[in-house]
Amino acid sequence: MAIIEISNLKKSYGKMDVLKNISFDVNKNDVVAVIGPSGSGKSTMLRSLVHLEKIDGGSICVSGNYLVRDGVYTKPQEIKQINAKMGMVFQHFNLFPHLTVKENLELAPKMAKKESLTEIQQRSSDLLKKIGLADRASAYPAKLSGGQKQRVAIARALMMNPDILLFDEPTSALDPELTGEVLQVMKELAQEHMTMIVVTHEMGFAKEVANRVIFMDNGEIVESGSPAELFTSPQNERTKAFLNRSLK
Repeated sequence: MAIIEISNLKKSYGKMDVLKNISFDVNKNDVVAVIGPSGSGKSTMLRSLVHLEKIDGGSICVSGNYLVRDGVYTKPQEIKQINAKMGMVFQHFNLFPHLTVKENLELAPKMAKKESLTEIQQRSSDLLKKIGLADRASAYPAKLSGGQKQRVAIARALMMNPDILLFDEPTSALDPELTGEVLQVMKELAQEHMTMIVVTHEMGFAKEVANRVIFMDNGEIVESGSPAELFTSPQNERTKAFLNRSLK
């Protein structure tokens, strides 16, 4: 069953069409990799799912609830509830520099006031162990490597118990040697059946971990399919040209 249904998304900046009738579904436990050249609309599409970008037309439905239907957004309170089902991991971490690692993780759950402080603290400790950073709980972001910061950002997104995780180029700001540690955490999440949409330039990750790959170019979905289909026998010339450049 589809946990996210996206249909005919449109977005323009003036006369420039950034998204052109984007439509696809994501099923529970899917790992969907979105690939394509820079400027193809991938990040705009992803950000629109959590209302960081406002679309001009189309519909986004999450777990049966419409965030936006035929270009008309639901009420602010309902937008908040729908957004709470999704966690977002950004390219540049977006950690609060004045808070420790543990405080970064616990801030949003404390503000939500839906559970006890003991439960929140236990979960942050468990997540820091899970990402291999239990010993850095009291460190400030400035003292962390890029890879450590991104792992903390993933743990922070998990603190709100989302049904879906969205990743916007999670490794593109990292040195190659730090990329592996972040991808490893993402692989483990996939093995635990976390539903994920990952905008990425990491073709190895898309091949190995995703169960579906979407290729976007010039604001539209050009082709989608299983990694085996898309990487082994792409049907569209644009896909072939992109993969020829990316897989060298």
